[in-house]
Amino acid sequence: MSLKNLLIIFEYDRFIYWFIHDESGGLQMNVQFTYGVRGTDQSVADAVIRFVSKKELIPGETAGPIMQPQIDDALRGLYAKGLFKAEPEQTEILSTLGLYPAAHVVFVGLEQEGGATSLRLAAAAAAKALKKLHAETVQVLLPSALLEGQEAELGAEHAAQALTEGLLLALHVRQPLKREPNERFTLKEVAFVQQGTAVTAEDAALWEQGIAKGKLYVEGVALARDLTNLPGNDLTPERLAYHAEEMARELDLEIEVIDEWSAAEQRMGGLLGVGQGSINPPRMIVIHYKGNPDSEEAWGLIGKGITFDTGGISLKRAEGMQEMISDMGGAAAVLGAIRVIGELKPAINVIAVIPTAENMPSDRALKPGDVLRMMSGHTVEIVNTDAEGRLVLADGLTTAITRGATRLVDVATLTGAVSVALGTQATGAVTNNEELFKLVQKASARAGERIWQLPSYPEYKKQIMSDAADLKNSGGRYAGTITGGLFIGHFAEDLPWVHLDIGGTAWLESSRGWEPKGATGVMVRTLIELVLHHE
Repeated sequence: MSLKNLLIIFEYDRFIYWFIHDESGGLQMNVQFTYGVRGTDQSVADAVIRFVSKKELIPGETAGPIMQPQIDDALRGLYAKGLFKAEPEQTEILSTLGLYPAAHVVFVGLEQEGGATSLRLAAAAAAKALKKLHAETVQVLLPSALLEGQEAELGAEHAAQALTEGLLLALHVRQPLKREPNERFTLKEVAFVQQGTAVTAEDAALWEQGIAKGKLYVEGVALARDLTNLPGNDLTPERLAYHAEEMARELDLEIEVIDEWSAAEQRMGGLLGVGQGSINPPRMIVIHYKGNPDSEEAWGLIGKGITFDTGGISLKRAEGMQEMISDMGGAAAVLGAIRVIGELKPAINVIAVIPTAENMPSDRALKPGDVLRMMSGHTVEIVNTDAEGRLVLADGLTTAITRGATRLVDVATLTGAVSVALGTQATGAVTNNEELFKLVQKASARAGERIWQLPSYPEYKKQIMSDAADLKNSGGRYAGTITGGLFIGHFAEDLPWVHLDIGGTAWLESSRGWEPKGATGVMVRTLIELVLHHE
């Protein structure tokens, strides 16, 4: 290729970057939260949120005051007619008509024994109602009888974190790229106000800690969502590396970006093989967080970063292929988690590895029947070029191990088969270490992100044995999620390892709870919880 052509391509790439990012705006997490006192004068509050249980709506001696007598009567009248049943996530907006110092009240059904997940869901439902009202200054009434059980189970800090996450995550939706850009609806002020209970200094401190942590977790998820939603003509492997470098510079973290030439020197056959069909060369991104230099223990977090996946020579069908911008959802999750870890500065070590490439068909592309030699030295027969994520992740695991990782967790939109097995409700998991998986499972429970373990019987491994090499990159249709995971696990070198397949949970066709349509940022909060609270 001539120098002139290279310059044309470079200028075109610069133009695309300017076109996509001009006036697109950044994260808007500058919401002012307060607890125990009204953040603004009641008369200027746009809306009040009140969580309600069914028990409070049943007429009788046990039914105490909710907010204000006439409003309470109106709400109980709706309950009597079956119009509002206080079901989880159900909302009812009532105009206060001057009976209460706020324009509207949003009643939200709350499951009393649902833990942090029920609080997140209730807060997310309330946030969507606030968006309809364009209510920017809000009071959240916290009835002591309703929430004392939640706080007793979770602790005040965790309850505050869950409510904050639910409110903010539900409002962080995909930002369309239009000539006239639409700004996301955001809250300006949120005041958590206890009902019927005096606020102690200890409670206030715990709530403030939980709110701060919730806001920080949301920033990590928002970063992951925004990266995943970027179109493929913007987010090339080189551009993903640029975003990672910007974040590392901001957080003062050490970062390596291994280009195609250095990858060749380090014999990263999987990464180079997948990326060789594209004009956009691959990258191996390594971010080092050293919170405890005296320890030899280090978490290895590896995220699949296929910035666009056509399937290569084994071409995908055209229908729905535009969603393959989400094939770097695992990389986005790792970057989102590292952002929060870098802000919180815990006394642990983390090595974040993102193998990133573009899987394209061309005269240079990987072909079925080719044999690759991986960074570990193992050889792999290519039987399906659309099973590419496991190839880059194999080199990603080896990269993490060579840099000192002692426990490995990889996150990847690896298979469509996981959606067949689990739908969009849960992330599939494969592991070689039950103890590590239990830690991951506990972290996912705290984050409210479901994970379901799949079996890893030795018989499944036989499906990926090859006559032409050490392994083949696909075991066929049956147990595809399991065999794909076990392929990656082959490169863990007997270190504790968990694979998380987010193929069904990283991208949604319609919103639910605190997750929007499009990129969900799933596993960001699970990875953070795992690293911070792994004992």
